[in-house]
Amino acid sequence: MARPIPASVSVASALTLALCSVFAHATPADTAAANNGAANSPSTTKKAVKVDEKITVVGTAEDQMKQSLGVSVITAEDIARYPPANDLADLIRRMPGVNLTGNSASGQYGNNRQIDIRGMGPENTLILIDGKPVSSRQSVRMGKSGERNSRGDSNWVPVEAVERIEVLRGPAAARYGSGAAGGVVNIITKRPTKKLTGSVSLYANEPQSDKEGSTRRADFNLAGGLTKDLSFRLYGNINRTNADSHDINAAYTSGGISPAGREGVRNKDINGLLRWDLTPSQVLEFETAFSRQGNIYTGEQEIATTKTGTTTQELGQEGAETNILYRATASVAHRGTWDWGNTNLIFSYEQTRNHRLDEGLAGGGEGTITDENAWSTSTYKTYMVTGSSDIPLRFWGMDQTATLGFELGQDKLDDPYATSQSLSAANAAELGISTSDRSGKISTDYYALYAEDNIELSLNWMLTPGVRFDHYDDFGGNVSPYISTSYNLTDDLSIHAGIAKAFKAPNLYQSNPNYLYYTKGNGCPSDYPSTGGGCYILGNDNLKQETSINKELGIEYHHQGWAASVAYFRNDYKNKIVAGDVPTGQLSSGAWVMQWDNASKALVKGVEGNLKVPLLGEAGKVLNWNTNVTYMSDNKNLDTDQPLSIIPRYTINSMLNWQATDDLAFNLTATRYGKQKPKTTTFTGAEATGDYLRVREPYNLFNVGGNYRFSEALRFGFGVTNLGDKRLYREATDGSQGANSYNEPGRAFYAKATYAF
Repeated sequence: MARPIPASVSVASALTLALCSVFAHATPADTAAANNGAANSPSTTKKAVKVDEKITVVGTAEDQMKQSLGVSVITAEDIARYPPANDLADLIRRMPGVNLTGNSASGQYGNNRQIDIRGMGPENTLILIDGKPVSSRQSVRMGKSGERNSRGDSNWVPVEAVERIEVLRGPAAARYGSGAAGGVVNIITKRPTKKLTGSVSLYANEPQSDKEGSTRRADFNLAGGLTKDLSFRLYGNINRTNADSHDINAAYTSGGISPAGREGVRNKDINGLLRWDLTPSQVLEFETAFSRQGNIYTGEQEIATTKTGTTTQELGQEGAETNILYRATASVAHRGTWDWGNTNLIFSYEQTRNHRLDEGLAGGGEGTITDENAWSTSTYKTYMVTGSSDIPLRFWGMDQTATLGFELGQDKLDDPYATSQSLSAANAAELGISTSDRSGKISTDYYALYAEDNIELSLNWMLTPGVRFDHYDDFGGNVSPYISTSYNLTDDLSIHAGIAKAFKAPNLYQSNPNYLYYTKGNGCPSDYPSTGGGCYILGNDNLKQETSINKELGIEYHHQGWAASVAYFRNDYKNKIVAGDVPTGQLSSGAWVMQWDNASKALVKGVEGNLKVPLLGEAGKVLNWNTNVTYMSDNKNLDTDQPLSIIPRYTINSMLNWQATDDLAFNLTATRYGKQKPKTTTFTGAEATGDYLRVREPYNLFNVGGNYRFSEALRFGFGVTNLGDKRLYREATDGSQGANSYNEPGRAFYAKATYAF
């Protein structure tokens, strides 16, 4: 909480001090309060404690937005209660408005589903670790359908190192800039302590079916003081999740090869942080980390359902590693508390080396491994400086806290293999196409300025306006205004509303004019069939930024452990970037030339609801029941009437928590996924018929678990996932079996032991 401004400091002086001060992006780890992950936190819009006769210190705009209905928090207690087998996405998917899906409705890479918030797609979900953006998936080539062969960025922090996870949806996420149009997931790690503490954890997950991959995990945490002013934190992790059997989907074999099951993954992580308390009001932190993620291959292909190469099936049977990501990060952060406010400053660096076997860049062989001995590497680097200053003040007779901030960054991609597709045509240069030596290097520089204010209009009414300006050297500027408000009708009942403009800059594959994809023939758009030379799709350095207007309106109730809320949301989305289907020219070979382009408008809207019922004990501390519901009424391109992604019509998550004794706790969770409908066109845009239109019918999943504390030092967890053994199979890779594009694993048993001191 900021300190009050001395009465001698005027508003103008405070703003001048803020502009001249050292800024930094405030990390939510320092400001947000954790709450139960099954329900939003109580409203905190009531007046804060008076610290002098003139100024009341209110929370920042960031604090206030995190009390909106579009925010959920997963605490360390929730994580201990429902441990994920491997990826934090297994936990995050239980929050309102969250699903796991692909970035399109193609069904490609169906088992590499990633976090999708409010139906806007994984590419519109921004992943943060301690407030710093994670960009590793940007190192993975984006194919014609808009999909990447990537596991996403939610698996870089070991489970035991997480303090909490904040999930921000809709208007609450807009202030974070590019890539947050759907929402933000902020993974907050445990901080250093003065007292020496540590823990070691072992985890095992064993499926009932021998065709499904098991998990083994070991991790440690260590923190403590080194001197009076120095403290540290160190964590590490080794995790192996085996791949599904190469023939798990053998019943759906077509053309000699069956759709691949879930790939396995090998994780190795190490992270160190050193904290230096320079003074009682200033902190300096140095952090560095290194992670390695290698897959365990199952025969995954982007398009082909036939055996297109000599290596695909053999490598899948061998369980070889075919792609490895090496991620290295470093940062220096300063936080200061002054008489007039707070400042934060972060310098951060991230590098990802994506080392993988060469994959086809053309036609039906796109995404299929071509040579088991040919490796290539793409490198993605991000340099960033972020800063902000929070200033409590009194203006126009109202107490408020203003925030001014900036971001300055550069992203660099070097992927020589992605631009190596051959092309030969006499008139290529006339169409702006280089036939040789196309560089895989591309970079973009950007900066952002933002200002926001959290204003106490009255005892019961808070107003939070803000505006953010982003500028990219390749794509120009974008202004993103946002405003939210919260009003307490009674001590227990409040209403919330918000509207924000969000945006996403084109990625460095889409915007690189040297990035070339060749469809050969069958992949040409149905309106422009091949004339013998196939179709080329080029990157486009004249793309516009994707934008959306996000709206939210809801009501919330809290009373003696009871909690209920309902919120309506609507996102009007335009300029979505897709592989174009209208030629910009024709080569002398007869091949059509197209580009990545900005598509038409889309609409995403729905309703989210939460209910927490205290059944036993004060505020339900002994027995409580938590349920959240998400209903998606629209998720479609308004011109083509096609879905943006394949997601359930509705999702219901329900959790029963019982603290049987001081040392023994049990939990039961149930999830129901509604009907999932595929797109009604084929890969080429032609009208789909038959099995292409198959839906995935609603289904239920049940999990049961428990935790027992043997002593202050030793804890044991256990449970069964998918208690009813409901198994679903991936039936195709190319959408030819509609929405049946991923595996849902069957019953599995897990156990976890933790020793802490």
